[in-house]
Amino acid sequence: MAAKRRTDQALFGIVQGGLDQELRKQSADDLVAMGFDGYAIGGLSVGEEPALRNHTLGATTAHLPAGKPRYLMGVGLPDDLVEGVARGIDLFDCVVPSRHGRTGWLFTSFGRVLIRNAKYARDERPVDPSCACPVCKRYTRAYLHHLFLVREMLGVRLNTIHNLHFYAGMMEQIRQAIASGTFAEFRARYYERREQLRMQTDSLDEQDSRTLAASLAEEGQP
Repeated sequence: MAAKRRTDQALFGIVQGGLDQELRKQSADDLVAMGFDGYAIGGLSVGEEPALRNHTLGATTAHLPAGKPRYLMGVGLPDDLVEGVARGIDLFDCVVPSRHGRTGWLFTSFGRVLIRNAKYARDERPVDPSCACPVCKRYTRAYLHHLFLVREMLGVRLNTIHNLHFYAGMMEQIRQAIASGTFAEFRARYYERREQLRMQTDSLDEQDSRTLAASLAEEGQP
């Protein structure tokens, strides 16, 4: 800390300790005593069960000052963001939006869509009808499915654009909920709404799959 000279950058201390709460507390206490600009939490999301990660995270943030930013490193999926914020996290970083985009996974208001699945081959709907991103406004699931199958680079770019838009929109909703003092309600509604939409979407996908199978049969395709 004594070596820090610049005032236009924030220096964060990184709390470690694995899943051991006592080691986490010791690490946090020592770093707080040094007076960092903010505090990062490392060593999580390395294969542990989500419930255990969330428990360890909550036990760790309890020892960090609420008046300074708290940053969860390398996390994560949409649920992880919601649960992290619920435990006092302010900042995240993760490769999930781009990495999932490269492998054909798209995030939606009703869960994840694996666009390479055959059931999307003739699906003319946008990835997420409720999404306002440029991908959902201009392209269909069928087109994104085609791009993935032929390994066209544009497909990866479009998938990533959609995923980043989803994440940015989700964090904006979280910030609004915090500002209005309704985050607890947002958190509960997030899971309830996703399950309701997932059930509706599963029903539509089942109908579409039957229609696609009938069309292929008429054309003599397997």
